[in-house]
Amino acid sequence: MLNGGRKSTGRFGIVDLGSNSVRLVVYAAAARSPVLVFNEKVLCGLGRTLSSTGKLDPKGIERALDAIRRFIALREQIGIKTLIVAATAAVRDATDGPEFIARVEKICGFKIELVSGVEEARLSAQGVLSGIPDADGVVGDLGGASLELVGVSGGKRLGVGSTLPIGPLRIIDQSKNNLVAAEAIVDKALKGLDVLRENQGKRLYVVGGAWRNLARIHMAQRHYPIHVLHQYVIPARDAADLAKLIEKLGPKTLAQIPDISERRIDTLPFGALVLERVIAAMKAKEVVVSAYGLREGILFDRLDKRTQAKDPLIEGCRDMAKLLSRFPEHGDELTPWTAPLFRDEVLGETTEQARLRHAACILADIGWYVHPDYRAHHSLTQILLAPFSGVDHSGRLFLARVGYHRHEGRGEPELIGNLAGILTETENYRAMVLGLALRLAFTLCAATTGMLPKTKLEVTKSTVTLVVPRRYEPLLGEVVQRRLAALARAVDRKGEMRVGR
Repeated sequence: MLNGGRKSTGRFGIVDLGSNSVRLVVYAAAARSPVLVFNEKVLCGLGRTLSSTGKLDPKGIERALDAIRRFIALREQIGIKTLIVAATAAVRDATDGPEFIARVEKICGFKIELVSGVEEARLSAQGVLSGIPDADGVVGDLGGASLELVGVSGGKRLGVGSTLPIGPLRIIDQSKNNLVAAEAIVDKALKGLDVLRENQGKRLYVVGGAWRNLARIHMAQRHYPIHVLHQYVIPARDAADLAKLIEKLGPKTLAQIPDISERRIDTLPFGALVLERVIAAMKAKEVVVSAYGLREGILFDRLDKRTQAKDPLIEGCRDMAKLLSRFPEHGDELTPWTAPLFRDEVLGETTEQARLRHAACILADIGWYVHPDYRAHHSLTQILLAPFSGVDHSGRLFLARVGYHRHEGRGEPELIGNLAGILTETENYRAMVLGLALRLAFTLCAATTGMLPKTKLEVTKSTVTLVVPRRYEPLLGEVVQRRLAALARAVDRKGEMRVGR
């Protein structure tokens, strides 16, 4: 276990010495929903000559060492309390790997972690599960020199997985930059793998820069408006077709594609080839992009069991509410207050729908600080593009629509681009009802805490009744009555008020 079990406080940094890139990521803390505060990478290509020479690329070594010097200098500047430097496939497989490690450790002033293939597969799977707890299928983490494959289901890793020497840099070198030869190399490496055979027809969860670039291209093709890669889903046939297309394109054509790094142009067709062959080998039904991988797996290892068990979406929403809401604790009042509308005999809700309602309640006040005319659309876009994990794109849009209706009422948002079809009409309706309930709640309590738990909604077959103690009767003004009526109409009932003791 890589530094597992040691609790970290303060800013937490990881330097990932990969086969293609060297990256520093800094999180605000080791937390269940990690907040990224700094991220910088240098594409060094350490594994570029690994197959032909058995050694690290000389130019890559110098670029990597320069990057390490800068990252170590940044440690004090950023205020990183805990820093882990982890080296993966190229460094562990190269004959001059030990010499390179010694040079890195001299710059760092401490021991670095040389991650084994089995450990790299474990950490990658753990990272994906930390961001997609219900992942069910195969995690594929494509680095410059290796591909890690491991099965996941039920929130757990299945078996030790496999590490294969078919990263793009390595197969470019081994095949002498020939895609036909590379295909034979990849197919030989994948043949008969238990992890692919045992997970036929399931989802492939992809990690790695080359595969994220392919997802960006797919988004651009579809004019997809939510530019969030995490949990972006591509039908397997679409992914395979796109991969085959990328394999055929030359460097000049690839260079014209927006958002593709110039230094990835040579590796992208080979990354596409590996994706296409993995999809075929496991007969994957869908490809799901994970923004979480090895680095997040390392961070997850540092958390105690209680923290690991927390819901990443709820924790992420709480973090955002702490930054942007007047009273972050409002979510704990709003969740039970809105529950009567979603009982089985009213709208009903599944466990997942209840979870999303809880998240929406936590986020209900994040738009308060902007001009009133812009609060609805601001809340929608803030939620739509937030760095949440533990939620797919349909859930993300549901939360965004709730945020919109909480400020705008029944109006229909002018959505960013074409989002039709991501949510069903039923889910759009549920988002509106919840938004209207939150709108009523904030009007009733004047956006303060402590009052709502003393009031309640009662929902029958014909009415929605707002019950308040007698001491709060003067607060039942015209605006409260109007917003109660709007909520009641939305669920085809009549709005009533009752003063209790």
